[in-house]
Amino acid sequence: MKAYIFPGQGAQFTGMGLDLYENFPLAQEYFEKANDILGFSITDIMFEGTPEQLKETKVTQPAIFLHSVIMAKVLGDSFQPEMVAGHSLGELSALVANGVLSFEDGLRLVSKRALAMQKACEIAPSTMAAVLGLEDHVVEETCLEIDGVVVAANYNCPGQLVISGEITAVEKACEILTEKGARRALLLPVGGAFHSPMMQPAREELAAAIKETTFSEPTCPVYQNVPANAVTSPEEIKENLIAQLTAPVKWTQCIQAMIADGGTEFIEVGPGKVLQGLMRKIDRSVTASGAIVLS
Repeated sequence: MKAYIFPGQGAQFTGMGLDLYENFPLAQEYFEKANDILGFSITDIMFEGTPEQLKETKVTQPAIFLHSVIMAKVLGDSFQPEMVAGHSLGELSALVANGVLSFEDGLRLVSKRALAMQKACEIAPSTMAAVLGLEDHVVEETCLEIDGVVVAANYNCPGQLVISGEITAVEKACEILTEKGARRALLLPVGGAFHSPMMQPAREELAAAIKETTFSEPTCPVYQNVPANAVTSPEEIKENLIAQLTAPVKWTQCIQAMIADGGTEFIEVGPGKVLQGLMRKIDRSVTASGAIVLS
């Protein structure tokens, strides 16, 4: 079975989407529509902005969403997913790709999500860190031992787990995990503690927007980050999308579930090749590639 997977924050780069804009009238149409919806020229930042500008959450999330969704649109009839999944933000791209959300509603939710998360980051100092080379249970148990907020946030692949929380708690966790044998435990250059209890204000704000948005029946199952299994009920999709802001991204488990359900070919749709790399670490028996739209 053919699966399409969509990247999240961190896949951005200066110039992203320019090739699509210059080569496909349909892409140009969607990019210009996005500028109108957002109320600013996101294409200027995507095509010519500095890395610092692209790192702003309010820019990064819509930019990655646009690149992914517009690439899927440009693929046209060759885009025939039998299952989809998205890493964190990428879940919204996946929901547009499988018909649950319209392009317009998807972009509005992404923008509201980004702004809400940015506001939550400003309430209290917080961060994330990547822990490499330890079993998940060792990281989870260590987080429980530490005073303050620090939790497992992203299960990216075996041996790579991202933790999230208060700066002092995350720093302490990194210190202890290094002593326990982590190959690396390093702070990430992010705006705050995504996928942790510290995103509760953002979750409440996004929940109101999601409940007001129409979610349709999907054309194929979406493997969501929170339950890490196939979901087809629009109401269940909504609840999982809300929960995702404060719950961990179970990416390893999502991919394992997709493989167990028959997924054999995984195509990454969006900027970069981050998910292709993770795929090979999760299961080398499947094919992982990017969605090539230019000859």
